[in-house]
Amino acid sequence: MEFILDANFAYLILIVGVLCSLLAVLTPGTGLLEVVAFFCLALSGFAVYKLPFNFWALLLMGLSMIPFIVAVRMPKRGFLLGLSILGFVIGSVFLYAQSNGLPAVNPILAIVVSVIFIVFLWFTVGKSIQAMAQRPTHDLGLLVGATGQARTSIHEEGSVQIGSELWSARSDAPIPLGSDVRVVRRDGFVLVVEKK
Repeated sequence: MEFILDANFAYLILIVGVLCSLLAVLTPGTGLLEVVAFFCLALSGFAVYKLPFNFWALLLMGLSMIPFIVAVRMPKRGFLLGLSILGFVIGSVFLYAQSNGLPAVNPILAIVVSVIFIVFLWFTVGKSIQAMAQRPTHDLGLLVGATGQARTSIHEEGSVQIGSELWSARSDAPIPLGSDVRVVRRDGFVLVVEKK
C-alpha cells in the first residue's frame, strides 16, 4: 500500500477521480463513472491525509468548481470553463507538497497530465455544454395539430403516418385505414388523433 502514498500516484488518481466525477455529472446514470470517481477520490483523500499538502492548493481546487458549475448552467461561458480548468490544474499540481512547499509531483508528469487533462476537458466538457444548450431538433410538442394518414384502422390502437414517421395512435371514434387524420394531443409516444 506504500505506492498509494507516492505523490505522483496520488496525483494521477486525483486526476482520474476528478475526470470521472465531471463526466458523471455530464452523463449521469451509468454508475461506472460514479464508482470509479468515488474510489479514486477516496484514495487521493487518503493521500492528502497522510502526505504533506498545500492547503491553498486544495482550496483553489474547490473554488475552481464554482466557475465550472456556472459554465455548465450558463452555456456560452467558455472563459469560465477555462478558468475552472486552469484553477484545478494549478491546484492539483501543487496539492502534494515537499517540505519546502514546492510540488512533490514530478514536473514532467505534471506537464504531460495537465496538457492531456486540459485538452480532454476543454473538448469533452465544451461539447457537452454545447449539446445541452441546443434546442432539440425534434420537438414533440409540434406534433399536436399536425395532419397525416391512418396506416391501420384506429380506435383503441393503430398507426398513423405523420410526415415521414410512423406513430402509434389511438382515437375516441373508429377511423378506417387510409383516412386523413389530425393529431389532437400526445400521450407519451402515442398520438391521439381524430378524423380530418
